[in-house]
Amino acid sequence: MPIPFTADDAARLMETLESVVADGATPGGVIAFGTADGTPEYLSAGVVAPECGTVAPTRHTVYDIASLTKVVATWPLVGRAIHDGLLDLDGPIRDFLPAMNGELPSAEATVRQLLAHTSGLRASTRLDHYRGAELPLHELMCREPLDDAPGTHRYINRGYILLGLALAHIHDQPLDELAAAVWDELGMSEVMYGPIGRSGRVAPTEQRIPGAPRIWGAAHDDNAALLGGVAGHAGVFATPRDLARYARHLLTAHADATDADLGEWMRAGLVPQAAIEPGLDRGLSWILAAGGRVAYHHGFTGTSLYLALDSGRYLVICTNAVYHGNARTRIAPLRALALKTISAT
Repeated sequence: MPIPFTADDAARLMETLESVVADGATPGGVIAFGTADGTPEYLSAGVVAPECGTVAPTRHTVYDIASLTKVVATWPLVGRAIHDGLLDLDGPIRDFLPAMNGELPSAEATVRQLLAHTSGLRASTRLDHYRGAELPLHELMCREPLDDAPGTHRYINRGYILLGLALAHIHDQPLDELAAAVWDELGMSEVMYGPIGRSGRVAPTEQRIPGAPRIWGAAHDDNAALLGGVAGHAGVFATPRDLARYARHLLTAHADATDADLGEWMRAGLVPQAAIEPGLDRGLSWILAAGGRVAYHHGFTGTSLYLALDSGRYLVICTNAVYHGNARTRIAPLRALALKTISAT
């Protein structure tokens, strides 16, 4: 039986959300929380952005979710491809990409290693360095030398870019179309790859050049932008409502022992693959905390998704904190409280 959040939980979350907004950490934000079998609750503070006037963020405000793309798009697609026999979790990524020639040290990384950030691939990912190259992107990336020995944990985006390219290749279909089909099945009508039109419903992110317009409706991540906004590591936009819906689906699937697709993959994702630091492990994509009872992931722009598997609870944070700079630093108090709250039993 899912354990609901208490009124005190909601009050503390609201107080902290209002505090980070008042401190200038983010123009505003929305928290969605609830249980697998309940109706979501929402907390909101601040404004979407000064460009949008006094418009307050709501459950329908669209946020660039940045690296949550990894668990909202790429991770479920990889799970489905493995279930359908199109990918092998322990097969090298070269087997699922167009044919390549020459020495390809990064091509030997397995799907498991790419998901778990243990591939040893080069950490710095600058796709702009490939401008004007004759070889295709996947081959250029696979020709790069390793930074670390395979098995070493280091969070990088490169592996998820390769996974996105592999998914498109094995299905002979663009990544955004593959993801949209999954989201449609789950009833997630407010999640999409960008670019999307500017409006008061869409939260702007960073101003890169003084005096220039902010990034608004386009991927904040430079590498995703170079890929047209569609990548395995970033580029997805979503609302708090749809992220809450996704969380409920994952919790329900995890609890269903007969679910041989999403449920089986959810349970596989919770098996520790590498230690991050004391108390935190890396699963397949997800960060595992509280002895494996909690799975979560962050997005660079100021988003987070938390799942408490035993208690059947979820919590979503949607902000555009990168509007004011490093979102990781600025909204740290809110993320810390979210993890503490979701981990309580």
